[in-house]
Amino acid sequence: MRGTLPFDMLELHKRYGDIVRIAPDELAFSHPDAWKDIMGHKKGEQELGKAAWFYQPVEELPRHVVNEEREEHGRLRRQMAHGFSEKSMRSQEPLIRSYVDLFLQRLSEISQDGSAVIISDWYNYTTFDIIGDLAFGEPFGCLEGSNYDTWIKSIFQSGQLGTILQTLSFYPSIKKALLSLVPKSMRDAQEQHKTLTKAKMLRRMERTEERDDLIEGLLKKKNELNLTVEKLIANAEILIIGGSETTASLLSGVTYLLLTNQDAYQKLKKEVRTSFQSQKDINLISVGRLPYLQACLEEGLRMYPPIANGLPRVCPPGGATILGNYIPENTYVSIHQWALYRRDNYFKDANKYHPERFMGDTNFKDDRREVLQPFHIGPRNCLGRNLAYSEMRLILALIIFNFNLRISEDCHDWIQQKNFLMWQKHPLRVYLQPVV
Repeated sequence: MRGTLPFDMLELHKRYGDIVRIAPDELAFSHPDAWKDIMGHKKGEQELGKAAWFYQPVEELPRHVVNEEREEHGRLRRQMAHGFSEKSMRSQEPLIRSYVDLFLQRLSEISQDGSAVIISDWYNYTTFDIIGDLAFGEPFGCLEGSNYDTWIKSIFQSGQLGTILQTLSFYPSIKKALLSLVPKSMRDAQEQHKTLTKAKMLRRMERTEERDDLIEGLLKKKNELNLTVEKLIANAEILIIGGSETTASLLSGVTYLLLTNQDAYQKLKKEVRTSFQSQKDINLISVGRLPYLQACLEEGLRMYPPIANGLPRVCPPGGATILGNYIPENTYVSIHQWALYRRDNYFKDANKYHPERFMGDTNFKDDRREVLQPFHIGPRNCLGRNLAYSEMRLILALIIFNFNLRISEDCHDWIQQKNFLMWQKHPLRVYLQPVV
């Protein structure tokens, strides 16, 4: 609840090693092999299920693809997978590109007076508008209005509240009493949010043309899968949260890391500007051929993972074997990403930004690069990996191609943040000079 869990976990692993008991019934793991043991495919075995106290701290809310039980999760995922495929990304490129072009246009307009731009906000505006269209069939209007939609504001406000609810899950009697004390204004705001969201989903369901978007697969099978409007909304909401804030956070983090590491910034600038003659040459396929840009993103995911803490699983009946140790049933287990990626055991100079470690540089030959699993592994890995990489590569390449960037003097310690499920980002101010 202090927002310091990622940093506390690193100190615990430094002191106690790869496995640390952080509660009577919870273990934290910090080793590359733990990924497979905890989250890998379990043929003929029971998987380690999602911890209910973490994934569903409010039991009354409908389940979605992230917190559903194994079989129902499989059915939902199969229907949604096409919308996230590489083929689907290519068909969605005109839609994605229209918002990215508007993003670039707005940046050009607001930077003309020479003042710093809060680029962290503009990344959010862009990713939220894109995912809003892909999930609900309409944007949130962030880029047009240069501000956050009320729907989105509630997401940011929910981060710290979610941490509190997860904590209170261990004290059910206190939780019930405290929830009854929620102010009427907050309850009214939540009701308004539900009303707006339902209206969005009903408008999406009324559209008759077939859309190659993220929710089309569920709509086609809504009767077969017994998907109510509320369950459709729950799945759309989780797609929006997972497919916007995380991508924008990574772009903000990479921008900060590049501008505070000038050697990396100059190398990336050279790669992008010598690879393309025109902005029209930059697309989802061509940006995939930029190795240094990809290395900058990978190192950004290591230094500033959008999901910094562990996402706990629970050992099934009969227990599980993790890192060669028998772990009893009903024990919660997790891998805390930020703490794992900052350990010198696995990465040389772990607290410094070195994209070269992902370029085969012999200085980093002993790095354990398989440690880095920002999208997780196994049957529950992140469905939005293709979308995230597509957006991150395209947006970063176009920013570097179109503008010279300089960080504002008051943002040199920007990365010092608290974390409540999500990073509590400060405004990242950057000066933008259009490239002639």
